[in-house]
Amino acid sequence: MKQQTSDTTPAEQDDCASRLIDGRIEELGDWRGETLAGVRALIRQADPQVVEEWKWRGVQVWSHGGILCTGETYKNVVKLTFAKGAALDDPTGLFNASLEGNTRRAIDLHAGDSLDEAALKALILAAVALNTSR
Repeated sequence: MKQQTSDTTPAEQDDCASRLIDGRIEELGDWRGETLAGVRALIRQADPQVVEEWKWRGVQVWSHGGILCTGETYKNVVKLTFAKGAALDDPTGLFNASLEGNTRRAIDLHAGDSLDEAALKALILAAVALNTSR
């Protein structure tokens, strides 16, 4: 797999990150992989221009004008952390973790949880608008 270096184009870096995320989803092979794949599809639907990145030793990152959110998988949770979540309106109450901070907010998804897809797409679009308004 091609390393992300200054010799690679942004499109090549995005393709490499996308392949790494594909690999993580396949490697998980359980509800966490299914959840991550579903969230990823919703993010891409909400923002077709989203850039996928692979940072910090295996964290999936979705960006557009800056980081929108990260996707981390743990034994009992898939965590979507919005970099500027505290600045986003969340009328449906999707944010259920990292609520005490001044900047980030997160959505913890557990096995069997359902996700309000329209609300997640709205959060993604709000994060894009925030990132690109500066």
